[in-house]
Amino acid sequence: MSQLRDKYQKEVMAALKERYGYQNIMQVPRLEKVVLNIGMGEAITNAKALEAAERDLATITGQHAVTTRARRSISAFRLRAGMPIGLKVTLRGQRMYDFVDKLVNAVLCRIRDFQGIPRDSFDGRGNYTMPVREQTVFPEIELEKVDRLRGLEITFVTTAKTDEEGRTLLELMGMPFSKE
Repeated sequence: MSQLRDKYQKEVMAALKERYGYQNIMQVPRLEKVVLNIGMGEAITNAKALEAAERDLATITGQHAVTTRARRSISAFRLRAGMPIGLKVTLRGQRMYDFVDKLVNAVLCRIRDFQGIPRDSFDGRGNYTMPVREQTVFPEIELEKVDRLRGLEITFVTTAKTDEEGRTLLELMGMPFSKE
């Protein structure tokens, strides 16, 4: 069992239960899954870019990426329904806790001029999406093998009912939110 999962079960659950007055332990918000997503407009013209991004995602997460496809055609972008436009990886269970632990303790501190992650990227239901400008902040990525810098989004899906509960959950798990 990971240290983050132990911390959640021993400290975070108790703190959330006390703070919000939950009667039942099943009411306490928890982290359900973490989704990493790379949207790639360049995949329309360059199929090799998709392979390179898939390799990077697999290196970061230790899990195979799934190709996301366009739902509808948009002629202005020369995009047809069904064309590959990105990649995503969904992490659950032990891999999710290991990834979040690595993100908080090893990755965020490598970001240049890091002032904390934005506080306002919640969706209204307690889920949080965090942008990462380039994949090279992850220690597994070798700079020599990077063909192009790509940004990605990391979404933390929680069982929290409100943004405040979701923010409290993530703060107690160690996420360094900015002061503003």
